[in-house]
Order: sequence, then structure tokens, then C-alpha cells
Amino acid sequence: MASAAEQMAANMSWSAFGKATELRQRIFFTLGLLIIYRIGTYIPVPGIEPNELRAFFDQAAAGLGGVLNMFTGGALSRMGVFALGIMPYISASIIVQLLAAMVPAMEQLKKEGEQGRKKLNQYTRYGTVALATAQAYGLSAGMQANGLVQPDIDPWFFIAGAVITLVGGTMFLMWLGEQITQRGIGNGISLIIFVGIIAEIPFALAQFFETGRESLSTATTLGVIVMLIGTLFFVVFMERSLRKIHIQYPRRQVGMKVYDGGSSHLPIKVNPAGVIPAIFASSLLLLPTTLTTFGGGGEAQGPIMSWITVNFGPGQPLYLLFFSSMIIFFTYFYTLNVSFKVEDVADNLKNQNGFVPGIRPGARTAEYLDYVVRRILVLGSAYLALVCMMPEIVRTNLAITAYFGGTSILIIVSVGMDTVQQIQSHLLAHQYEGLLEKSQLRGRKGGGKKPRKGPARR
Repeated sequence: MASAAEQMAANMSWSAFGKATELRQRIFFTLGLLIIYRIGTYIPVPGIEPNELRAFFDQAAAGLGGVLNMFTGGALSRMGVFALGIMPYISASIIVQLLAAMVPAMEQLKKEGEQGRKKLNQYTRYGTVALATAQAYGLSAGMQANGLVQPDIDPWFFIAGAVITLVGGTMFLMWLGEQITQRGIGNGISLIIFVGIIAEIPFALAQFFETGRESLSTATTLGVIVMLIGTLFFVVFMERSLRKIHIQYPRRQVGMKVYDGGSSHLPIKVNPAGVIPAIFASSLLLLPTTLTTFGGGGEAQGPIMSWITVNFGPGQPLYLLFFSSMIIFFTYFYTLNVSFKVEDVADNLKNQNGFVPGIRPGARTAEYLDYVVRRILVLGSAYLALVCMMPEIVRTNLAITAYFGGTSILIIVSVGMDTVQQIQSHLLAHQYEGLLEKSQLRGRKGGGKKPRKGPARR
């Protein structure tokens, strides 16, 4: 039998959406900021030679350059002001979260509530500036070495201007993501990556069919399409999969009445971390290789950078091994430290007088939940690694665009489902508010009536 919340969710309609004024404002606010982001990807960095840049990315599209371009929403191939994308911010977030789990002083900041969280966010912003500056310098110096800059511009003047522009673009993107998360709908950082991928898919499809007409057979083209559709359905199925833990509530007495104990379930997703592990792993993988893409040749790069370029290119064994290992690591790390902290869940159940049948509340419940979650994450992390690896191998061997990789499919499905779920939650809350207002109005209407007078005594 469906619960009251499920029945209300089933009854949602466009009329209910039209009455939810706050939700409509949040959606328009989010769309406005995302449009600003897309406009910024077409504003070029001053001094770039467009024809040389286009030729360079035509050669790099099937390799690492295509992966970098995907995460920046096409801004890198156009060398827009958002060419670095949001990746420096994500890399800084990873570093700060790892330090917060290992350094006692930063771990104490996590326990200080809102004040500690603001301090950690400030450290993340400082780290973003440092990483973006390093990447912007390497990118601008690499463009200078590859002849992608207009020859009449002074090299140091171009590098200084490009570094300031690119770092400013990344910091502006970070601000946009935070504003969307706070005042809009959905996770701002994930939505920026999501919109960048979605906006470039029509061009990627045209490029894929052109490649298929020239160098791929019809059977191979159809096979790639079937694989993409199958991966899409598989990701949707796994993202909706749950492990339900039975929760029991004891009888309680209120005054002279005794209420029977109820029961419910605690849902644990097979993939509680969502798309975050794939984004984190891609960010770490692209951090050292961003410089090598524009390094200007093997000898100019040096032996270390040349070795990274050869062995950590898409489809290479070390690339696949490192990528899958990072996905598995971040799945466990993010789930147990951020998205599903077993100690907090056990404390909440204890405060609500709920318990798992046969398990004592408190520390025993936390141990049991930790055991269950770690077993679930074996399947969840393997699923994420498989989805990201298999299309990546096929994509690299066939030299097709990076937009058809497993990471892009995972981001599209996960972020889309999470955003729709948040919209449904806002609609559900609006319906509850409407029911409460109606009940209050009825109460006032009933309370405003004058009591009927009985017969007068003589």
C-alpha cells in the first residue's frame, strides 16, 4: 500500500507546479545563472589564434584533449574565459576533505558546526586560487609554445593576461555553483558540468555520425548506439536500487493513552555517493595531464611529463587502473565521511526511539550500519568503475568523441535524477504547506462561530 507521501507525489501536476511560487523562482534563478555560464564559454581569451586552436583540437579531440573539453563544456576548445572549468575547485575540495579526515586540527573544524564549515570552505577557495593559477600558467605557456597565440603579442603580456582571465573565470564559476546550490535548485557544481555536457551533445552526435560514415561500418555504429542506450538504462536501474533496513519504534504512552509502536525502513542506495566519485577521480586524473596536453612536444616537456602523456592517455592500462582505483576509493571515502555517516544516522535513530530489531541502539547500531554499508559499496563501487571503464575502452579503440564515455552518461543520469528529485521534494513540501493552511483556515472559521445558547432559566 502506498504511503501518504507517495500518493501526494503521484497527484502532482502542472497546476501544483504553477502554485509553487518559490520553486518557480528557484528554477528561473538556476536557469539564468546556467545561461550566463554558457555565454562565458564563448567569450575567448584575448590574443588566441582561432584557426590554429581549431586545428590543434581537431587532432586532440579523440584523446585527452576531448576529455578535458567535455568537463569544461566546450570552453577549452574555444579557449573561453571558463577554459579551466570547475575542475580546480573540485580538486581543492578533494584535498581539503582528505586533510580534514587525516589532520586532527582540520577534523576538529568539521565538528564545530557552521563556523567550522565556513573555515573549511575558505581553505577550499584559497586552494582553488592556487591550483587555478598553476594550471592557467601551464595552459598559457603551452599555448605560446604550440603557436596558438597571435605572433604580434608580447609572450609575457599574453601569459599574464591569460592567467588573470582564466583564474577569474574559474572563481566566477565557483561563485555561480555556490549560488545555485543555496538559492536555486540542485547541486550547482554538478549542474555546471551537466549543462556543459548536454549543450555539446548535438555537435558530438553530428561528429560521431560523420566519423561513422567515413571510417566505421554500419554495424559498428549501431553497436555503439546500442551500447550507449544499454549503459543509460543500466545506470538508471542501479541509481534507483535500494537496500532497506527495517526500523522498529516501541510503544509510547502519552497521558492516559498508549500508542502502538510503528515500523518503517531506512533506505540505503547501492550508490550513496552518486556521481561525485567519478568527478573526483576525473579531476585528479586530469590535474597533472592538463599541462601535458599543451606542453609543446616530448623533449620540451621533460622525461616525467612525457612518461605521463604516454602512459596516462585514455585507454592506456595505467590510465584505466588509476581511474578505477580512484573511483572505488572515493566511493568509500565520500559515502562514509559525507553522504552516509553511520554514527550520525545511529544517533538520529536513537533520539527518535527507533532501533533495528535485534540490534542495540547507539554504538551497536552504528557498527551494524557500517557493516551493511561497506558490503553494499562493494557492489556500488564496482558498478561505478564498470560504467566508467567499459564505454571508455570502446570509445578509445574507435577514436570517437569523449561525450560518449561512461563518465558523461553517469553525470547526465545522476545529476538529472537528483535535480528532478529535489523538484519533487519542493512540490511535496508546498502541498503539505497548502494542507496546513487549509486546516488552519477551517479551524479559524469554526472557532469564529458564536456558541449556541441554551434555553434561559426561569
